[in-house]
Amino acid sequence: MHDYGEDIYTEPVGDPDTLANLGPLGPMAGVWEGTPGADQHPVAEGVGHDAYIERYELHPIDFQTNGPQLFYGLRYHTHIVQPGEVVTFHDQVGYWLWEPAAKAVTFTLGIPRGQALLAVGPAEPDATEFELTAVLGSETNGIVSNPFLLEAFRTLRYRIRVTVNDDGTWSYEEEGTLQIPGRAEPFPHIDRNTLTKVGPPVPNPLARAATPLDTSLGIGSLRY
Repeated sequence: MHDYGEDIYTEPVGDPDTLANLGPLGPMAGVWEGTPGADQHPVAEGVGHDAYIERYELHPIDFQTNGPQLFYGLRYHTHIVQPGEVVTFHDQVGYWLWEPAAKAVTFTLGIPRGQALLAVGPAEPDATEFELTAVLGSETNGIVSNPFLLEAFRTLRYRIRVTVNDDGTWSYEEEGTLQIPGRAEPFPHIDRNTLTKVGPPVPNPLARAATPLDTSLGIGSLRY
């Protein structure tokens, strides 16, 4: 944790242009697709494996403050299906946050199966690889699950490693360590994918508001 001093109320002046202040998250902004991803998950017989197709959208938000603490971030939504299928295989929303003063990345995850977490890890502003972790029971980077998941597929630990590749893609490997009744050892639930950019990010509201009037539109309004 960065030492912000004794004044816990005074807010810093943030930059309206989030895209210019995302540190290691900058190359991830935009709309991405990945195929095929690889999923390793538990099944009754032991270990199951699936391929998946992913669409991952990351758009900048206005800077956020907690008193002197300052974040720049991306709001994300990833939607995953299996090849040839329409039904959702996995859906997930949250934020990627960069805290410049602490040189730290924070990742939030929420899924509609009743689970959420907050993972944190260090990173340099120009890092092309970083890893974030969450641990069951932590008050700062923890994991919460609905009663069934906590009993049947208890997530003890979570990690996600991001790699920004030289060809403009980025990759992730994430692992949830599960404690499952009847199994002697924790199970590593692992997902991997490499994402290719298919669209630009939508600028955050403050950045859009700072854009000069576009007279080419023939109307006195901002381009949104």
